[in-house]
Amino acid sequence: MSLLDHPDARAILADSVLTAEAVRGCDDRLTSFLGRYLPRFRRAEQRHNATLVLRGLLSGLQRKTCEPIAVEAGVPRKPIQFLVGAGRWDDEAVMAEIRRHVAEEIGDARAVLVLDATTFPKSGADSCGVGRQWCGRLGKQENCQRGIFLAYAAPGGYAPLDRRLYLPKDWAGDAARRAKCHVPDDVEFREGWRIAAELIERGGPGLPHAWVVGDDEFGRPAQFRAWLRGRGERYVLDVPSDTVVRDLECAPPPSRRPGHGRPRAVPFRRVDAWAAAQPAGRWTRLTIRPSEKGPLRVDAMTVRVRTRLEHRVGPEERLVVMRTVEAEPETHYALSDAAADVPLEELVRARFARHRIEEVFEAAKGEVGLAQYEVRGWVGWHHHVTLALLALWFLCCERRRVGGENPGGDGVAGARGLRPAAAGPGAGPRADRRGGVAGPVAEGGGADLSLA
Repeated sequence: MSLLDHPDARAILADSVLTAEAVRGCDDRLTSFLGRYLPRFRRAEQRHNATLVLRGLLSGLQRKTCEPIAVEAGVPRKPIQFLVGAGRWDDEAVMAEIRRHVAEEIGDARAVLVLDATTFPKSGADSCGVGRQWCGRLGKQENCQRGIFLAYAAPGGYAPLDRRLYLPKDWAGDAARRAKCHVPDDVEFREGWRIAAELIERGGPGLPHAWVVGDDEFGRPAQFRAWLRGRGERYVLDVPSDTVVRDLECAPPPSRRPGHGRPRAVPFRRVDAWAAAQPAGRWTRLTIRPSEKGPLRVDAMTVRVRTRLEHRVGPEERLVVMRTVEAEPETHYALSDAAADVPLEELVRARFARHRIEEVFEAAKGEVGLAQYEVRGWVGWHHHVTLALLALWFLCCERRRVGGENPGGDGVAGARGLRPAAAGPGAGPRADRRGGVAGPVAEGGGADLSLA
């Protein structure tokens, strides 16, 4: 029997069929979808050009930068470039509308707010915030920009909520580069966790949720965990394997001189050393969710701990250790402020919710051109990313409508039903690549600074 004849394979193939009925009317649904967003663009030409950009981002174009979108739509490129690179429209108002829409569609008290930092490798040195930074995509220090994102994972679906470009300290203090990239005067250097806090302050209150989760960039700073506790937020945040903790459930070592001096405290240990010393019977096998490679299963355990800070001992938290059950298992460590009566399974499920968002943002780079932009300025970056996230939210809505789990690879369900970007009524004939009306162009001109 061939692989494709296996019953499991036949079931997967049957479930992956996307019928014409499923995508019929997708273009009309996009028009209806944009009805609540276009009023955020003040002028008629902005609304028209924004529609063209969004259709281009949702189309089958190989490169989804401004020029191919304009050529495909048969319109001059400069107005499209100007809208994205320097147009005077409020991208924050568009993001706020996305959050309201998300709350209406999939808001759920069991949902998780997910923090994720995404990098955009760059070959030049002129793009706003570019510099040698850790690039997760390449697994090394590389020339890149970093964006910090907030997303939403709920039982009813997934959605982007907010974004902010990270401005390194050397950029924040360089007046000449700030002026060249039009960085607003009120934008100062902020550590990644402080930007994350701003995103949660802006987006969290209007969306019901149970947890805040993120990788060790956000779990490592004790200040961020303290900030979340101060707001009454429950978190499950990854921490590095070298995090040092004191086990509060372990009996203290015997005194060297019984009856004399203070009792000895349990020594601090690295979390990886603590986990390695635990007996096999302490691990609990949990099935988190189904996946393409079969059920995602982990062995996990939790313990009450205090972390060692620079000049003091931290408050009581829960250390959660998770080891994936695979041929090459990976071990993850997280800290949480969850009460003792919160089940281990709930902590582990919340933690693993963030991996689905990583898949969604990878789809954003592949499906809606999140990483394909030619702008160099602060405004242009936020304009482009806002439009890409709006396109991504439309695809999330379409995926929910037609069903299916995986938005990556061969595309989000429903995406292929869209027509290529087309000019609206009254648009002129297809313009020459270098033609078009006079006017300012997007910052960065035609330089291709997108991902290779």
